[in-house]
Amino acid sequence: MKEIWLIRHGETEWNVKKRFQGHLDVPLSPAGIGQAFRLAQRLSRSQLSFHGLYASDLRRARETAEPLAAMLGLPLETTPLLREINVGALAGLSREEAEARYPEFIRAAQRDPWHTPRPGGESMADLARRLEAFLETLPAGRHLLVTHGGVIRAALKMALDLEGDAWRRFHIPNTSITRILLPEREVLAVSDSAHLETWADWLSDESVK
Repeated sequence: MKEIWLIRHGETEWNVKKRFQGHLDVPLSPAGIGQAFRLAQRLSRSQLSFHGLYASDLRRARETAEPLAAMLGLPLETTPLLREINVGALAGLSREEAEARYPEFIRAAQRDPWHTPRPGGESMADLARRLEAFLETLPAGRHLLVTHGGVIRAALKMALDLEGDAWRRFHIPNTSITRILLPEREVLAVSDSAHLETWADWLSDESVK
């Protein structure tokens, strides 16, 4: 049995500006760095054993995974198989700019969002195939995968056999945890971000009493 903990990377400035990132190597924002440390603190206190720590080789995922490696004492392995979908020519654009420059793609994606490739890039089906290829290589155990929102939505679509565009409706916050059991394809948790709910607890009145 494999218990897969899928973690979205921390916030980037481009997340805030709502620009397509794809394979561009965008770093974490100061807020994203804080989110990554809160995540690592939470998991280091969980008393759970993790057998592997893997991350997309893009900077925003690596920077999110590094505090986990330090606090959990795990070696970090990176792989391009866990990268976000390759958005091709959409990289750096806002949704409005993409609609203006690539209306044919937008129309095709509305008809078939799973199989339509981004201009010069991948489709979600392409992403799902490389994710499946990576998951097959993992041994039994509990594994942390620091990755991207598109990858996590693809994993949920596959686990739940979702039809149509239902996979697009999941909200995947930065550094949230989604847990899936394989090969049973049982979903244990989706978008768990409890570690961010006490973001400013060190500023509370309790700290000075």
